Amino acid sequence: MNEREKSDSPVVPAKPPNKSGAAATEAEVVEERGLAKGNTDSTTRPGRSAGVDVSSGLDRVREVARRDKDARFSALLHHVNLSRLEAAYWAIRPKAAPGVDGVTWHDYGRDLEENLRDLHARVHSGAYRASPSRRVYIEKADGRLRPLGIATPEDKILQRGVVEVLNAIYEEDFLGFSYGFRPGRSPHHALDALVVGIDRKKVNWVLDADIRDFFTSLDHGWLEKFLEHRIADKRVLRLIHKWVNAGVIEDGNWSESAVGTPQGSSASPLLANVYLHYVLDRWVRQWRRQHAHGDLVIVRFADDFVAGFEHQSDARQFLSDLRERFAKFGLELHPDKTRLIEFGRHAARTRAARGVGKPETFDFLGFTHICAKSKSGRFWVRRITISKRMRAKLHEVKDQLHRRGHLPIPEQGQWLASVVRGHLAYYAVPGNIDAVAAFRTEVTMQWFKALRRRSQRNRLNWVRMNRLATQWLPPVRTMHPLPSVRFSATTQGRSPVR
Repeated sequence: MNEREKSDSPVVPAKPPNKSGAAATEAEVVEERGLAKGNTDSTTRPGRSAGVDVSSGLDRVREVARRDKDARFSALLHHVNLSRLEAAYWAIRPKAAPGVDGVTWHDYGRDLEENLRDLHARVHSGAYRASPSRRVYIEKADGRLRPLGIATPEDKILQRGVVEVLNAIYEEDFLGFSYGFRPGRSPHHALDALVVGIDRKKVNWVLDADIRDFFTSLDHGWLEKFLEHRIADKRVLRLIHKWVNAGVIEDGNWSESAVGTPQGSSASPLLANVYLHYVLDRWVRQWRRQHAHGDLVIVRFADDFVAGFEHQSDARQFLSDLRERFAKFGLELHPDKTRLIEFGRHAARTRAARGVGKPETFDFLGFTHICAKSKSGRFWVRRITISKRMRAKLHEVKDQLHRRGHLPIPEQGQWLASVVRGHLAYYAVPGNIDAVAAFRTEVTMQWFKALRRRSQRNRLNWVRMNRLATQWLPPVRTMHPLPSVRFSATTQGRSPVR
């Protein structure tokens, strides 16, 4: 039986819970719960960040996808109409860098109606041709360079329109522990699910996994086979084929993209989720039912995922089987970044008894996760900002302050306020207040040095500097609820276990 036939084979019935009655209800697999229906079924408001009103014209597609998991959709492209393309244009970030054609968002919008009509006509007549992506590199927190592919505005618009249509199908298929780049789901939803899973289930071991160069390793042949499980509209499949095979241009030279999908394109997140849905998510669900002897929780955000296990033997077997599974589909776990560590409510005690020190930590979505205890002595997973991320951001702030040193203090203050506000919005979770306070303090220190450097009189002292910081920089406070509170509010009792 080939891999495609395996993925279509009937799903093995789930193992019954270890407990019965109310205890079993409490022990449901928390990370598999979908978000509350209100987050996924509500009408999306058109706008720059919201995208197309997905409910309009796609309700039947969504209903069929929900009701019949084997249905294949043969007529989808007509949903990519002018209104959807226009909404996709307004959803694009106006300041985004141009693609290989040099056309900016504003350039394309000068004759928006005519441009969209021309694009719509070429798409539906088959005359549309995808442009290569412009290759750029951004520095990662560890100093390595991440390749990005910048598409043209026309390709971005069409990709967004098609993705909105395909989301009506795949949002009914994707499993609850998949969080990356999905409507109504954010990194903090994934972080909440992970913490709640470790807290409520019997987790003693954590697999911190990293897929090596996933976006540049994705196999086009397998991707097309996976898409064909649900998509029978040849026109949509041809569009996706054009996008992933358009190639990249770097330093004026075109190169073929035989594998992978450009990271940074509008279609790339959905295609990545589809690929990992079949390669990883469905396999994990079946592995848990067939092979796990204890609890197993998993949370995936795009190509990053963390799994927790009750038994070390399960964790080791899972890791071995996962390597074999990935090899069949052209993927590989990074040998230096994939670790199995002892982590959970009993880790500190068992490791102390063996004399091996404190439990190790792991990083996920910008936070270092630590085995900790509350003031009452209860176990909890504490999350603090990854130190490398903070240092990299502070280095960026310092560099930008040098560039903005000639600006008036109010303009500098407004910009620094936006930096601190954005940092707080993401990192100000319970238990991390010291780290975000340290970030604000360091920003204030850098601003103080920058202001003194530009003044020959050096009249600025810390009394005045503190007044400036109080005036412009937002105060530090916790911006997020406890993970269990938000997780329960978005899932418990309102969305079935998937």
